[in-house]
Amino acid sequence: MGVSVCNCHTSPVLERQVIDFLGYQWAPILTNFLHIIIVILGLFGTIQFRPRYVTGYAAWLVVWMTWNVFIICFYLEVGDLSRNSDLVLTFNLSMHRSWWMENGPGCRVTLISSPPTWAPADHRYISISDCLMDFQFIEVAHSSLQILLALAGFIYACYVVKLISEEEDSFDFIGGFDSYGYQGPQKTSHLQLQPMYM
Repeated sequence: MGVSVCNCHTSPVLERQVIDFLGYQWAPILTNFLHIIIVILGLFGTIQFRPRYVTGYAAWLVVWMTWNVFIICFYLEVGDLSRNSDLVLTFNLSMHRSWWMENGPGCRVTLISSPPTWAPADHRYISISDCLMDFQFIEVAHSSLQILLALAGFIYACYVVKLISEEEDSFDFIGGFDSYGYQGPQKTSHLQLQPMYM
């Protein structure tokens, strides 16, 4: 069951990682990579019955859901956030935007032949039209899916930690079975051992 939850959780993240690489969005690339690593550690903790790993995974999922809420607010331009800001997702290293801006469903990209005079020569200027769905709504849908999967993963992680904790509490490691009234087999042999004095 842990493997199926992991596959359900990592497949959309891997897809998102590829899309973010294509869009040169460095902040999402780093958080997606960290998320993949922590999902693997959570899976390891589930398989090896290590509650600390699973608890760490559950704590990360809270951070992951917060990150995705930020992404939703960023693309919907809630408050002072602007999706046209280079600093937030690309660390001001590039002028790239979401890959979905040019490659969304039905989008037609037209190269503008005469760029503005102030524009750097190594940039291309395009016009995008006829998109069936704007890129920001695709990004919001991706983040919403991540939040739903993270919520399911959080509930699953809490359940696994509960199961592991109950299993650890059901066995007395120090005293063996003494606390449950277990009595080992008694010697019924008619041969009695006597101490020997010299």
